[in-house]
Amino acid sequence: MIATTVAGVRSLVTYVVILLYIAVAGPIGLTAAVLFGATNLLFALGHGGISLALALAGIRYRVDGRQHLPTSTAVYCANHQSNVDPPVLFEVLHPRMRILYKAELHKFPLMGLILDAGGFVPVDRANREQAFAAVERGADSIRSGNSFLIFPEGTRSRDGALLPFKKGGFIMAIGAQVPIVPVAVRGGRDSMRKGSPLVYPAKVTVRIGEPIPTAGLTFNDKDDLIDRVRDEVQKLLDAGPLWT
Repeated sequence: MIATTVAGVRSLVTYVVILLYIAVAGPIGLTAAVLFGATNLLFALGHGGISLALALAGIRYRVDGRQHLPTSTAVYCANHQSNVDPPVLFEVLHPRMRILYKAELHKFPLMGLILDAGGFVPVDRANREQAFAAVERGADSIRSGNSFLIFPEGTRSRDGALLPFKKGGFIMAIGAQVPIVPVAVRGGRDSMRKGSPLVYPAKVTVRIGEPIPTAGLTFNDKDDLIDRVRDEVQKLLDAGPLWT
């Protein structure tokens, strides 16, 4: 009971501070990006907000496999267990990471505008035609040199077990002929369970695998590619946490 109360207070403080941060920094970054094309500032402000949120929530992380991070454009493919995963991976993987995000976030006008200005791509999974268009937009963005993070399970796993992978992100990677980097993240469920707004302090492990090339592959190879990447993510998950 005491732990829940403490988590509730800490969560409330974190939410309030981050909402205030977005209210102040959001318009500044948005104006710079839209009027002057200064997306560097937008991403810098985004990383600042994420670092602040993780610190306030008491979320720490350790990373294994940084040597596998490519210096060129890539698609990063990660499992998804908690709302904590995206901000941690945004900090760890790439300084200007784009993400395929749920179109429902447009319900929050400022957030949707910021994401769009940063080159993030909204996906409406209930609209098949729009989803295909989003995948093509993502592939075009990758061809122009932008790296993407995808969560191919499509939703958070309730028990931590790896769910089946959807094909959209792999079609993007094949279309752009860029490597896929398998990533496993674990520990976020200890901080934030699906369906709960409470954020508990947690120790998160991120393991990064060797890039898997797609050069020379066609869309007919996507199922084999999905199986290979999923197997690699599972191996990284099975390696266990980095915290003792």
